[in-house]
Amino acid sequence: MGPPAESRLRRGARLLLAGLYLLAGVLHLWVPRPFLHITPAWVPYPATVIPLTGLCEIAGALALLTVNFRKAAGAMLGLYAVCVFPANLQHAVQDLSTDTGLGWAYHAPRLFAQPLLCWWALWAGGWTRRGN
Repeated sequence: MGPPAESRLRRGARLLLAGLYLLAGVLHLWVPRPFLHITPAWVPYPATVIPLTGLCEIAGALALLTVNFRKAAGAMLGLYAVCVFPANLQHAVQDLSTDTGLGWAYHAPRLFAQPLLCWWALWAGGWTRRGN
């Protein structure tokens, strides 16, 4: 008999989230320019911070796939999603104030989905099990 439906769902969500963070991390390393563009001015050394955030995303994605580091990865990726919110907000303000980028159809769901992304990381990491 296979694992319960909840375990399959959580595993699938964990694999998808790990894949998304892995992709984002690789993009931060290979194509840093768009990320530099949306980095708030108060972030020190953005040319160093962008690749470091990419490495964090890759490390978090890989750790999320392990048994020993899964829970810590879920917490760290959830916190990471909170920390990058100012860049998402900066991106929205730049695009919407200059009307040269993506519109509300992109930015509104992205901004409102940030708490969901935080919860998803915690859930995929095993922090939200019943009885905890």
